[in-house]
Amino acid sequence: MASSVTGNYLPRGCAVFTTMPDILFIPELIFGGLVWILVASTKVALPNPQGWVMFVSVFCFVFTTVWLLIFLFGCNKGGIWPGMVFGGLVWILVASTHVKPENPQGWVMYVSVFCFVMTFLWLVIFACGGHKNSGGWATADFVYHFLAALFYLSASVPLASVTIAFSKIDASSKNYKIDIAAVVFSYTATLLYFIHFILSAIRWKSF
Repeated sequence: MASSVTGNYLPRGCAVFTTMPDILFIPELIFGGLVWILVASTKVALPNPQGWVMFVSVFCFVFTTVWLLIFLFGCNKGGIWPGMVFGGLVWILVASTHVKPENPQGWVMYVSVFCFVMTFLWLVIFACGGHKNSGGWATADFVYHFLAALFYLSASVPLASVTIAFSKIDASSKNYKIDIAAVVFSYTATLLYFIHFILSAIRWKSF
C-alpha cells in the first residue's frame, strides 16, 4: 500500500483507494453508515422530532452558508440570506428547548448523517482530482477530519452514557443491544477520523 503522508501530493483516481490515509474514507463511510442505521432503528420511549428538526436546520444552515460563499466567490447573486436567517433561528430555538427524558440520539443522528455525506463528497472530490494537488485542500482535509473526530467523540460519549443508563432498566431488550452496537461503531468511527486527521496533518506539513 502506498502512502502520501510524507509526500507533498494528494492522490486522485483509483490511487485514493490504495493510499494512506485516504483509504480510510471507506471504513469511515461503513462505520458511519452503521451508526446512522442502528440509531435510526432504535425506538425512543417518548417520540420527539426535535433531533430531526435539529439535523435539518443545522444541515441546511451549513450548506446554505457554503452555497453563499460559492456564489460570493463566483461573483453570482442569489437570494439565500433569508434561508440562512430563518434556518439559523430554527437551529437556535430547538437547541434552547429542554428535552425530558434526555436522549442524545438526535445529535448522534445528525453527526453520523452529516459526516457520512461530507466524507462521501470528500471521497468524490479526491477521486475526481478536484483538489488539483493544492495545499489549500491539504489544509481543508486535516481540518475536516479533526472536526469530524471531534463531532463523533461528542456524540459517542453521551450515547454511551445513555446506553449504560438503559442497561439498568432492561438489559435484555433489542433496543439496548442495538444501542451497544451503535456505541461501538461510533467510537470506531471516532478513532478512524482521528487517525485520518493525524496522518493528514503530517501530510499538510510537507506541502
